[in-house]
Amino acid sequence: MPPKDFRVFERRRRRPWGVLALAMLSGLAMMRNGVDVALGPPQPAAAARPVAHPVAPPPPAASAGLEPLPFAPASRIKIPAIQVAAPVMDVGLDADDWVAAPPPEDPNLAGWYQNGIAPGQRGTSVIVGHVDNAKGPAVFYGLGSLQKGQHIEVERYDGRVAVFEIYGVEVYAKDNFPGVQVYADNGEPELRVITCGGGYTRARGYDGNVVVYARMVGSR
Repeated sequence: MPPKDFRVFERRRRRPWGVLALAMLSGLAMMRNGVDVALGPPQPAAAARPVAHPVAPPPPAASAGLEPLPFAPASRIKIPAIQVAAPVMDVGLDADDWVAAPPPEDPNLAGWYQNGIAPGQRGTSVIVGHVDNAKGPAVFYGLGSLQKGQHIEVERYDGRVAVFEIYGVEVYAKDNFPGVQVYADNGEPELRVITCGGGYTRARGYDGNVVVYARMVGSR
């Protein structure tokens, strides 16, 4: 005996082609939108290269005459090009000796490596943040879309603001992360902003890191 709703099924099965075509087209649009979302966060052009190239710092003339700032912890980071305006917390190292990320539950929160250089001091300071969490994009979702010449501002707890200009955006495999290059002291006040990037699988997560290289060009 057919189920009680068999006639309903039959009516649905015999819908006019025009209705079916509209449903199929709508489904295709949804699938395409889904694919776009599934592509994940923007990746720098460097992601297309099989091997990451060294990033050359700008000539000293780019920051000539600037005095490094004294030590003061970071309190907030602003990246106008990707609409980032986020508080910054202090972080240390995790169990694997990577710079620890802030709690993922707060999507709009960055972390400054407190055992290193303060933003604006001579040397290289490091700020990290999540690219996404279980609910969607997080603070540095758009990091891979940044371009040379764009600015990053870091507010400090002494009331000063260090202004950095981007001179490189790269993506590196986590299994071959060039820590010496990324964290190197180039003799100038520099900043690295880091988040996850590269390919993604549910089993392993992201297989790389996006790294933004910037040098201080001003303060106020």
